[in-house]
Amino acid sequence: MRGVVLREVGKPVEVSDELTLRPPGPGQVRVRLRAAGVCHSDLSMCDGTLPAQLPLVPGHEGAGEVVELGPGVSGPPVGTHVILSWIPPCGSCFFCLGGQPNLCTAARASTAAPTLGLGDGPAHAALGVGCFAEETVVDARAAVPIPDDVPFDVAAVVGCAVLTGVGAVINTARVRPGSSVAVIGCGGVGINVIQGAALAGAATVLAVDRLSAKLEAARRFGATHTATADGLAEAVKELTEGRGFDYAFEVVGRSATIRQAWDAARRGGATVVVGAGSFTEQVTFTAGELFAGERRLLGCVYGSGDVRTDFVRMLRLWRAGRLDLDGLISRRITLDGVGEAFTAMTSGRVIRSLIMF
Repeated sequence: MRGVVLREVGKPVEVSDELTLRPPGPGQVRVRLRAAGVCHSDLSMCDGTLPAQLPLVPGHEGAGEVVELGPGVSGPPVGTHVILSWIPPCGSCFFCLGGQPNLCTAARASTAAPTLGLGDGPAHAALGVGCFAEETVVDARAAVPIPDDVPFDVAAVVGCAVLTGVGAVINTARVRPGSSVAVIGCGGVGINVIQGAALAGAATVLAVDRLSAKLEAARRFGATHTATADGLAEAVKELTEGRGFDYAFEVVGRSATIRQAWDAARRGGATVVVGAGSFTEQVTFTAGELFAGERRLLGCVYGSGDVRTDFVRMLRLWRAGRLDLDGLISRRITLDGVGEAFTAMTSGRVIRSLIMF
């Protein structure tokens, strides 16, 4: 089987024809990938910002078709079109029953044993799905059915960028109509935070990025204003009379930009950390400012969503013309183009590169 492999952190990925895939076991299904998005979190696993086991098959944003069921699995049936979820909800743990299935770890833990092989040893699927390969074996609960008429490329971006970004707005922050919103970091997820803010009825949506190409794209997806990081303080004065924004979203995953987002939020406002950052990088706040400003600092995992309902909800919004999913796809590539897609992502030339199988 063919797929992308990272053998050493910090080194370029390679395409291998020597991957093997074991048959699905109890509770698992085999999925043939049809489309997979190249996300910045994949790059973060490859460069060591996020931890990963090696050798690694990256990719966690994908859609495809169920082609085999493991023993005792009743569904989704063979032939079902699915979006893959990198946090499959078990449905019965404390978090799932408490309305926070995006924090479930039980289902992923049940598939901890590698399903991929490379040479004489195992290979590891990124976040339990490993979408940068022709096929994958996942927990059946990670394969979320979608209507057959949804294009696979559109479905794939829903699997991470769209749910994470739009969900951060409507699920995590619960932005109110007429609010002011700042979004720091306008990559694939940040663009969807902007879409979500427009969808929620925010009156002011400021897009902040260091790259002008990303700011141009942000305008197309609902930003009412744009600024570079150096211009953020001036934008706070001009757009909020110096109070700060009702909601500030950080979609980079760096201590400096988290601090920027915090400073850009008003007293009583909210700062939402959406970017996937390092577990060792520190952000500093004083005890006094945490108390006196009454600002909320919110983490956001997978858009605080429930993939069992939110994937289809995002697709309904797309059908209604309320979310632009097609426009997120800057180009379509093959597995051989993943390395260059990482480069294009960091340069700001693309919103999403989609691997088509």
